[in-house]
Amino acid sequence: MSNFLNRNADRVLPNIIVVLPNIIVVFVLFIASDVRATVRPNILLILADDLGYGDVRCYNNQSKVATPNLDQLAREGMRFTDAHSPSTVCTPTRYGLMTGQMPFRIPNGGTVFTGVGGPSLIAADRLTLPKLLREHGYATACVGKWHIGLTFFDREGRPVRGNGIDAVRQVDFRRRIEGGPVDRGFQSFFGTACCPTTDWLYAFIENDLVPVPPNFSLDKSALPRHPYTNDCRAGLIAPNFPMEDVDLVFLARSRAFLERHVRESPDKPFFLFHSTQAVHLPSLAAKQLQGKSQAGPHGDFILELDHVVGELLSTLARLGVADDTLVIFTSDNGPEVTSVVHMRADYAHDGARPWRGVKRDNWEGGHRVPFIVRWPGRVNAGSTNSELTSLTDVMATVAAVIGGELPRDAAEDSFNLLPALEGKAAAPIRPYLLTQAFLGARTLSIRRGNWKYIDHPGSGGNDYDKGPAAPFALTDVTPGAFGQLYDLASDPGETTNLYSRNPDLVQELKALLDHSKTSGRSRP
Repeated sequence: MSNFLNRNADRVLPNIIVVLPNIIVVFVLFIASDVRATVRPNILLILADDLGYGDVRCYNNQSKVATPNLDQLAREGMRFTDAHSPSTVCTPTRYGLMTGQMPFRIPNGGTVFTGVGGPSLIAADRLTLPKLLREHGYATACVGKWHIGLTFFDREGRPVRGNGIDAVRQVDFRRRIEGGPVDRGFQSFFGTACCPTTDWLYAFIENDLVPVPPNFSLDKSALPRHPYTNDCRAGLIAPNFPMEDVDLVFLARSRAFLERHVRESPDKPFFLFHSTQAVHLPSLAAKQLQGKSQAGPHGDFILELDHVVGELLSTLARLGVADDTLVIFTSDNGPEVTSVVHMRADYAHDGARPWRGVKRDNWEGGHRVPFIVRWPGRVNAGSTNSELTSLTDVMATVAAVIGGELPRDAAEDSFNLLPALEGKAAAPIRPYLLTQAFLGARTLSIRRGNWKYIDHPGSGGNDYDKGPAAPFALTDVTPGAFGQLYDLASDPGETTNLYSRNPDLVQELKALLDHSKTSGRSRP
């Protein structure tokens, strides 16, 4: 009944007003207004992997890859232009998204797990996004790449530590896995421990078990050979693990969850976190999409990501729940070095455009990401928003959407974006933004207004003195400076370091950064 009123109040209420006495009319209007304010929407959160700001056509009109479904999502919702991942690599960003806390604040908060790496970065007693939603009556499901750490056990019941194929060989796959999604708030999980087609363990996890263990060595000779496949490590693979169809398997599982939920629990809201493999290297698009983008193997992978988004959205529409669902689409960091280097050279496509830097770097290209929100009836279609935004803000925003409250010891770096979504923000919501580069707490930056202070020299990630990134190095106008200061209003490409010219501003921003570090929070 509440969902019906929420969707149809504008159409139904005029008829009621005509035939009912005035006192009843007032009561009905009050009820409808209250329903609109308190109805809990379904939530679909789609997290892409290594998708750059410039990889999406609605963010970059020079993109050589068509992204019609993402463009349509933007036309139907709000496109944020100043949104950022909390980290420039995947594991810490995912921690920040699930907890609303900057990852550098915890031990090993700059870690990037591989294989069977762990334990979980999320403490067992920490409030997470799925825990919050379960407390408010949501069904919660996670499909895809987890990558926040797990604990596997050997035959003697001891935790397996370390990385690589030797660690995978130690695992007793009959034993329950700890610290994963079902231990951190999700009621169900289907996916992988880390990067699905990269990191030593090529097997699916269902809830807290590996139902089909990896018992073969990966034969890389059977995979496509091109510059975008070199990230594939020679690990152990399960017989049911299709290297080129992983995202299609994830898609099928998410669609099955949606169909089952709507059929069996139509009055219960759901939260589905769909975490893709695409477009993390190796670029292994499904065979039916290979060659379709006209922009090479990585272009095909971007096209596959767009296809997945389109299929999830069409599933919502087919099931009749699209108008009742808040959809959030974003990426965990900027594009990978290899994909940017080769796509620039071979297809004139720049996944980082118009920003400097790529994945791992503290320059904008490393952490400024697409962020699109669709919520029919609440978010204006075709709108854009320049609000300074972090993926850590998802948690406080969702709490506001469902009428929940965050305790003081949770979501310490999360700000409520609901006023921005509804077009009611009278002033900037965030006082400042924190980001961390590849080395975690040693490579932090702070943004206030248009001013950005980077508390270290260089990129904080990639080596621009040698290797594939070297051709994109810029001359340092302030050699020997301990940090970097940029005015993004006049210098969005971060080409001129103003560190030595504005010592008072440097001192002020560094003091604010240090205060945020020592206070343990940025949310008041």
